[in-house]
Amino acid sequence: MAGDNLLYDLYVRRLTARMDPAKAPRHVGVILDGNRRWAKAMGIGPSQGHKRGADKIAEFLTWAEQAGVRVVTLWLLSTDNLARDPAELSPLLDIIAAAVDELAAAERWRLRLVGAVELLPEPVARRLQTSVSSTAPAGPGDGASADAGSADHEADERMQVNIAVGYGGRQEIADAVRALLRERAAAGASLEEVAASLSEEDITAHLYTKGQPDPDLVIRTSGEQRLSGFLLWQSVHSEFYFCEVNWPAFRRVDFLRALRDYARRERRLGK
Repeated sequence: MAGDNLLYDLYVRRLTARMDPAKAPRHVGVILDGNRRWAKAMGIGPSQGHKRGADKIAEFLTWAEQAGVRVVTLWLLSTDNLARDPAELSPLLDIIAAAVDELAAAERWRLRLVGAVELLPEPVARRLQTSVSSTAPAGPGDGASADAGSADHEADERMQVNIAVGYGGRQEIADAVRALLRERAAAGASLEEVAASLSEEDITAHLYTKGQPDPDLVIRTSGEQRLSGFLLWQSVHSEFYFCEVNWPAFRRVDFLRALRDYARRERRLGK
């Protein structure tokens, strides 16, 4: 066993040494899939699988930070997941909220909620918002700035971590269009005027991730090879990496392999 650990450590160091920091992705999106499958394989309940998956998050963020990643988006709960059996959903929401509490308490990363928070149970939404707000950089006014595109955030060197809870790609685009229409209507524009001037940049500026770079790399664990609605608008030029390992068993070496694969690709960005 000790020999196996030594070989693993040597392999990790070798992979790390061969990484070119200049080729690291700025923004990595992760679909944390396979908690229930991992739990089933281990002969334990789904909640234990979700808890093990939640415990992996801080470890993964450390790896990303060390690799030079600036933004990480973690998809923890989709809008579809909200239709799950309450017997599984309720403890899952508690596990997610506790995980976000711990990330905020670490005072290491700048957190941001991305998703239709209003679809969550009110106590859970309030708890998540409180934890995330506690990581905002101090502003000149009330002591915190909520806008991730502000000068305060520009000066903040911490890695940005997007917590995608109650998230769906179609929901995000619909919310962006609604926000845009309300904004233009408040400014006195007619529907015809909005339709005539609407641009891709207008929608981008109203997404949950506004002010952030689009994901360079999207990783999905568990062997599933689809996005399932994750960052639909933002991932048009992203590179995808599908890993067979279930999220609770995801190791640093798996992440390094994803980075190595990304660095070897020729990114065309639609050209």
